[in-house]
Amino acid sequence: MSASDTATRGIRIIATPRYVPEHSAPARAQYLFVYDISIRNGGDVPVKLLSRHWVITDGEGRVEEVRGEGVVGHQPRLQPGQHFDYTSACPLPTPVGTMHGSFRMAVDGGEEFDATIQPFRLAVPGALN
Repeated sequence: MSASDTATRGIRIIATPRYVPEHSAPARAQYLFVYDISIRNGGDVPVKLLSRHWVITDGEGRVEEVRGEGVVGHQPRLQPGQHFDYTSACPLPTPVGTMHGSFRMAVDGGEEFDATIQPFRLAVPGALN
């Protein structure tokens, strides 16, 4: 599986996916992937994560967009040098797919920006495409 490691304005986001065979049912076209996210504030000002935007594409090119407040029920505020880590999951109907997106961040004082998450591949080990 390929990881994603992207920095925007000092905010570094590392996404590391993995396949979960014990919670998948290939005969029923159900594949579960989990991904670990690490958000690191390498900048010099505090930031708060406001919302998330994910674009999920399965192996047949179908696209689903997910938007919402925070991540896993949190809107972490990160001081310079701090990080926030979490794990989430993505079900797919195909053995391969991709995810990418962004986190809407706010610096103290109200300025907002999108911290990009470059694409990462979701794939059953040995799957083609």
